[in-house]
Amino acid sequence: MDEEEVIRDILAGNINRYAEIVKSYQTIVANLCFKMGGLKLDIEEMTQQVFVELYQALPRFQFKSKLSTFIYRITVNVVCKELKHQKRYIVPTDDNPLPDRPADEPTAEQSIISSEQQQQLRMAIGRLNAEQRTALVLYTYSDFSYNDIADVMQCSTAKVESLIFRARKNLKKMLNP
Repeated sequence: MDEEEVIRDILAGNINRYAEIVKSYQTIVANLCFKMGGLKLDIEEMTQQVFVELYQALPRFQFKSKLSTFIYRITVNVVCKELKHQKRYIVPTDDNPLPDRPADEPTAEQSIISSEQQQQLRMAIGRLNAEQRTALVLYTYSDFSYNDIADVMQCSTAKVESLIFRARKNLKKMLNP
């Protein structure tokens, strides 16, 4: 899909082409919503909200960045706005853990040994402030570069580096009191 052509067609009035964008990015958006907000958010509702806001924002898209970066920025803003509206940080529980990073299947022994440590890590990530959690989740779970994270968060690369550094430092304090 040539994203620029699709966007220009949509802006010219061919709104049926918007389904192509939704189809291409729906899973990515839902996964990011889940990674940032866990089960405390209605992921389907958040995903729909992202695509509503994306549609409204398309006229402002200037093709200076990738469409995916623009969509990630909107997703982060929608999730943070909803979490702020709920006036709480996501604090994972046994019933509502933050997702693990996809990896090879561990052995049963590795699962038993590390499951408690993984749960502690997910809970600690949930206690980070929104900016630190966003930068860390994008870097760790989505494999974004510092530059891509800076584009999504609309801040400098230096701030992203600082946020990730502080997030790791705070995690270390929480996990090793």
